[in-house]
Amino acid sequence: MEIDGLISAIFIGIVIGVLGRLVVPGRQRIGVLWTIAVGIVAALIGSLLAAGLGVDDTKGVDWIEWLIQIGLAAVGVAALDRAKSRRR
Repeated sequence: MEIDGLISAIFIGIVIGVLGRLVVPGRQRIGVLWTIAVGIVAALIGSLLAAGLGVDDTKGVDWIEWLIQIGLAAVGVAALDRAKSRRR
């Protein structure tokens, strides 16, 4: 991955994290920085998964890749929220 790909993954990760947080029902007890971190990780892992499945480079918008990334972000936000609530 080149540097411009990494920078775009970070910006996309921010959007993915916010979308993932919106998908999870209820109130989440994690902060904005954790949401962004989960989104960045979900975007990177989602891109790798999409590449492995062969759906990373399609004509037009890569909807399947975005859905994978948002799904991973939602799972990450929910898991982190659950882990933080158990510590209290």
